[in-house]
Amino acid sequence: MTNRPATNLPNIPKTVRLVFSTGIIFLLMLSLLRLALFLAFSRQGHSFSAVLPSFLMGIRFDCRYIGILELVILILGFFPKLDAFRRPAGRSLVLGVLTLGGFLVIFFYTVDFAHYSYLAQRLSASDLNYLTDAGISAAMVWQTYPVFRLIIVLVGGTWLIRRLMKWVYRRVGRQESATYPMKVRFAWLAASFLVLGLGVFGRIGQYPLRWSDAFTLGSDYQANLALNPFQSFFSSMKFRHSVFDAEKVRAAIPVLASFYPLDTSGKVETAGGLPDGLMARRVVPRPGTLTSRPNVVVVICESFSAYKSSMWGNPLNTTPFFNGLCQKGVFFDHCFTPSYGTARGVWAVITGIPDVAAATTTSSRNPLAVDQHTIINNFTDYKKFYFLGGSTSWANIRGLLTDNIHDLHLYEQQNYSSPKVDVWGISDKNLFLEANKVLRQQDGGPFLAIIQTADNHRPYTIPSEDRSVFHPLTMPVDSLHKYGFESNDEMNAFRYTDFGYQTFIEAASKEKYFDNTVFLFVGDHGIPGDAGGVLPKAWTDQRLTAEHVPLLLYAPKLLTPQRISSDCSQVDVLPTLAGLCNITYDNTTLGRDLLDTARMAGRELSFIYDPDQAYIGLVRGNYFYRKGLKTDMEVMVSVVNNDPVPDSVRKGPIRKQMAEVCQAMYEVSRYLLLKNKKRGGL
Repeated sequence: MTNRPATNLPNIPKTVRLVFSTGIIFLLMLSLLRLALFLAFSRQGHSFSAVLPSFLMGIRFDCRYIGILELVILILGFFPKLDAFRRPAGRSLVLGVLTLGGFLVIFFYTVDFAHYSYLAQRLSASDLNYLTDAGISAAMVWQTYPVFRLIIVLVGGTWLIRRLMKWVYRRVGRQESATYPMKVRFAWLAASFLVLGLGVFGRIGQYPLRWSDAFTLGSDYQANLALNPFQSFFSSMKFRHSVFDAEKVRAAIPVLASFYPLDTSGKVETAGGLPDGLMARRVVPRPGTLTSRPNVVVVICESFSAYKSSMWGNPLNTTPFFNGLCQKGVFFDHCFTPSYGTARGVWAVITGIPDVAAATTTSSRNPLAVDQHTIINNFTDYKKFYFLGGSTSWANIRGLLTDNIHDLHLYEQQNYSSPKVDVWGISDKNLFLEANKVLRQQDGGPFLAIIQTADNHRPYTIPSEDRSVFHPLTMPVDSLHKYGFESNDEMNAFRYTDFGYQTFIEAASKEKYFDNTVFLFVGDHGIPGDAGGVLPKAWTDQRLTAEHVPLLLYAPKLLTPQRISSDCSQVDVLPTLAGLCNITYDNTTLGRDLLDTARMAGRELSFIYDPDQAYIGLVRGNYFYRKGLKTDMEVMVSVVNNDPVPDSVRKGPIRKQMAEVCQAMYEVSRYLLLKNKKRGGL
């Protein structure tokens, strides 16, 4: 007997009803997850009404991936042998696809929420980097997150979604519907396909909705809220592969000529027609450098975010000891890392090149980029050390160090007597003490040592052996959020870094090497977050907090204290130290001697590359300029106040020059990553 449609139901095929019923459920689910993200994490001063455009755009992003899922169901349902309401195999297949969709939602959002709580940004393809160090990454996840509970959420959530999909399926199946001729079924297929296709396309117009559209909302926070982890992850996959563009590098040479001595000789490479040794120049000591052959200790400080520290007046006063060091040393308060991430920070310090590798990797992991010239080798009669509390197999840092630094003495977790405390190895305090044991034995000549810390990092371990001396504090949640911290654990881990610096300097000050040693402290990167309590709004909205770090030269017997507000970068570390130590050096990259005021005057700048957000930027003087690599959208803001940028600046020669220099820095950095090979004398 032919089924007749019920009078109170529209004359719609069951497959179409199933598609749109389950689609609405998925849309409600994703909208609730976006609301949960807004309620659970830092709102950066935004009210719900202020982020309503983010929610509305977020619905469009959600419809894109729901549309893809439902298109699969729709197409399957219009094959007679795969009809979910007429064939058992079709029923199993359709429910399986819907269950898989539910599993992916729970999985991606579980990872995304953990990722956002850590980095204040959505899941991206750059997180595939962690798979190359799977052991360390798995250990950090195990020690940081409630893994069993997350697995229960994943399994239980998937089970609930499957139950819900079965309920919807049975409910639709019980509804009466007519038997349609093929042309009617095809008409429903075409109409539904167009509606779902519009959802996937995202707008009516020539171009589809793109992830970059979220960044028109006014701030990175609003953009991140609009995105979902599917969009942020799969969009960033496009930046995995990048090489330099010879024509663009050639165009960059005259732009950078007034900032850097460039090689314009006739020496030409066979491929690309670019000068061999583009940035190569020999730099002789400047007047006024130290002649005492000082030792050098470089401390690369994990997540040393400027706005969270005491030097910029954060009322939580998390780093009082380091603040005291800054008052007794040469302190640069406008230092920026070229990019976010520890591996990229270490790369910039060692090589002098901004790591502009694609989001899914870092240059230290690229076999073609590991061969690098470094100014460290110009410290020819210095004994060289590198201290890390864990393992340098992480991110192939061992390859970068041992392949390029001559006669390096590398100390890792297995070389110390101190116990391992977490995934990152021994504690920073013990790392400093272990390094001091080695350095105090160096009586035969000067040394250059690099100490890389790790404790200011999840899982925020405070060793039990230090709790009798270091006392964790408990602050009100509203105070923590106002001044840049998500939790007391994070704030106390930041305070513990200051405890480590104090332990190190107090121990070193008792040693013979101390008086003739230059200590340089620099953050490996900052942490994105709300700096509104201590810095102008642009620092938060434009994510400058992710790159803004302290840079300190501390040598109380050798240097006169001063605070310098010139823009500078991690890439300037080694040229500055070489110049300070009276060493002639071969500079083949983008770093400069910050104390060489004759060459630096009027040329101060900091280049920034954000692979996850896909933009390049330049901090210079009172302004920050940035440009989207995919969208070409330009932003220019003040970094000294909350006033709008005057039209005379935004549309005038200052913006034009910043745009040109920013693009030139990016193109030359891409070139240098592959062409800064080790060499002999210049």
